[in-house]
Amino acid sequence: MDVNWLRRMYDWVLHWAETPYGPAALGCLAFAEASFFPVPPDVLLIALALGARRRALWFATLTSVASVSGAILGYGIGYFAWWQSPGSFSGLAHFFFDTIPGFSVEGFYHIQSLYEAWNFWIIFTAGFTPIPYKVFTITAGAFQINFFWFLVASIVSRSARFFLVGGLIWWFGDPIRHFIDRYFNKLAIVFTALLLGGFLLIKYLV
Repeated sequence: MDVNWLRRMYDWVLHWAETPYGPAALGCLAFAEASFFPVPPDVLLIALALGARRRALWFATLTSVASVSGAILGYGIGYFAWWQSPGSFSGLAHFFFDTIPGFSVEGFYHIQSLYEAWNFWIIFTAGFTPIPYKVFTITAGAFQINFFWFLVASIVSRSARFFLVGGLIWWFGDPIRHFIDRYFNKLAIVFTALLLGGFLLIKYLV
């Protein structure tokens, strides 16, 4: 992907924090990011929460609800529009492979093997960590992952991520910004790895 294009997109997202339409833009961004948009909603969530600290948890709620709604759309895209026939991709799927960052045929089938190994937990991992969530929402539908557990994993992981960001800002204010920018994603990965490790331990010992 063109790095300059991505930077312009990032700056365009951030500029909404300086307008009266910031919360609406946050909801739209969180919805779109769960199915096709390349910029994560965290960047706008942080900017809005820092600008109105007392509303940080409200912004986290808005982001969570919109993101889960977008995840349902992503699941629907995969379930209803991804295959032209069994084993043959639709024109929409080829559009995603050619245009949307994070999508590739090889990656698509690799994710299938992850679902077979981890099921519920791979959705949680994608929802809580910096892994592109949209790739997993669409593949979940394409591979017909159980929708109820998909929804549970999406609600838990997306809410945990955004409420953690919003809660840190609500509690600490601007001084926490550097910590979030520098360490948050790394800590999210470590936390998820520990969680999955615990799950594996229970799976093989019980």
